[in-house]
Amino acid sequence: MMNETEQDKLVDYLKEFVTEKRLARFKNVIENRTRHLSVVLEDIYQTHNISAVLRSCECFGVQDVHIIENKYTFDINPDIELGASKWLTIKNYSEHDNNTATCLKSLKSAGYKIIATMPGKDHCNLEELDISEKTALVFGTELTGLTDNVKNIADGFMKIPMYGFTESFNISVTVALSIHYLTNKLRKSNINWQLSEKEKKAVLLDWLKNSIKNPEMIIKRFYESNK
Repeated sequence: MMNETEQDKLVDYLKEFVTEKRLARFKNVIENRTRHLSVVLEDIYQTHNISAVLRSCECFGVQDVHIIENKYTFDINPDIELGASKWLTIKNYSEHDNNTATCLKSLKSAGYKIIATMPGKDHCNLEELDISEKTALVFGTELTGLTDNVKNIADGFMKIPMYGFTESFNISVTVALSIHYLTNKLRKSNINWQLSEKEKKAVLLDWLKNSIKNPEMIIKRFYESNK
């Protein structure tokens, strides 16, 4: 793992391979990125829904998406996500029998409050959700909803009020509505929601790598010239 000085040098080196306009765009977008809110998807098997969620997260500036794979494997529909995944930090949990517990306990240890999003008479409404602490919103499949593992670990429960006959929104719509409202709420608050300078550098490095042809070859050249 490279140290911060080495990372800075690599970022400066890779900047030479993108246009000034592109670099300016990166810097503008990164100022609106947040890790204060994260999205967690538990066993979402419909690729079109996963892809739509990634696209919404990217558009609203939520940098981290956590994918729990218990029964189903994570897959993307490129015609729906439109390249959103390469601008996000996506972490997959698929190595254990209970990947839900692994993911949520990891987020808790990183200081996140776990909020299960699901219908429920006594659950907090979206507009009332307290996001003063770092918050991970957990979403489940439309067919069966969130598992008992999520419900047992969650610190709270949140719902989107509905006034029709249908009991729930499509999962991708639920995510989009939730993060649209909450990211707007964040930006109007006094909460320190932006990425740290260290995080910005790490994300920028990933974006540069994803924007350059043959990045492995260029990075190899960088290390060879800095021996």
